Amino acid sequence: MNDTLHFLAQHGTTVLFIVVLAEQVGLPIPALPMLMAAGALVGAGQMGFWSAVGTAMLAALLGDQLWFELGRRRGRQVLGWLCRISFEPLACIRRTEEFFARHGIRSLMVAKFIPGLSTIAPPLAGIMGLGMPQYLLYNGIGTMLWVGSGIGFGLVFSNQLDQALKIATNLGPTVALTLLGMLVGYMVYKALHRYRVERLVPRLTARQLVEKIAAGEDPVIIDLRPHDAQEDVPGIPGSLTLSLDEVLRKRHELPHDRDVVLYCACPRDAASVQVTWKLREVGFTRVWALAGGIEAWQSIGHEAARERIGPQIVESLA
Repeated sequence: MNDTLHFLAQHGTTVLFIVVLAEQVGLPIPALPMLMAAGALVGAGQMGFWSAVGTAMLAALLGDQLWFELGRRRGRQVLGWLCRISFEPLACIRRTEEFFARHGIRSLMVAKFIPGLSTIAPPLAGIMGLGMPQYLLYNGIGTMLWVGSGIGFGLVFSNQLDQALKIATNLGPTVALTLLGMLVGYMVYKALHRYRVERLVPRLTARQLVEKIAAGEDPVIIDLRPHDAQEDVPGIPGSLTLSLDEVLRKRHELPHDRDVVLYCACPRDAASVQVTWKLREVGFTRVWALAGGIEAWQSIGHEAARERIGPQIVESLA
């Protein structure tokens, strides 16, 4: 057994706990390889099966419980925090909400197997007002399946994993440094791309949208929010209800000679910004993201009344 397995054998449960907890709180550290390594140690007789399962379960449930409580207490603000540490803020919010809308509470049982859903699912369950007993039951089942499959895979293929670790160790630090460089490079690329998109995508304010409607310009307004969010908070009257994928799939049906305004309810207008960016890349010049999304639209009535910029128009649209 190589030095890596010796280290894991001596400190395995501590390392397992730290890695699993780190992934569940949102850090970009994959825990599945560590679960498989723990399974390999179990197969080699270097770690107890129930010790490995219990440690991983405890770490995962602690991280999930933290996000669930934050979701219950702080609402959608928590999703904004998560998006700030996510490489794909659009996917981390929009697709997670759609998945929850389709599958409901059962989503918690498979969340940990789906990239981008694992960390988002617990706070989203809290935001949606899921009861504690139901959350603990379904999330506990999902966590048990995830931990069991990871450790079980490592246990079944313990001999092969042992050989893989030996080969990786013999290759020396060059491979490790190369992989680390690729990871850092990917992180920098995604961060710069997101910064560039957010800086370059033009936004239309709710005030400007009201003025366009008042001037009879008849912009095409698209609501990107999931259906359950639209039921909770009514959208802008006359909006087309389309998902992100539907907008891109039906882009040939959108007019080039009228303004197209997209809005959502996600942090930093993530969904509408990304769709606007993609549409402009394929030639649309009059497409805009609504700054502040649906919340900005809801507040414009009060602002219009205060500043006398046509509150009767806002009232007629509300």
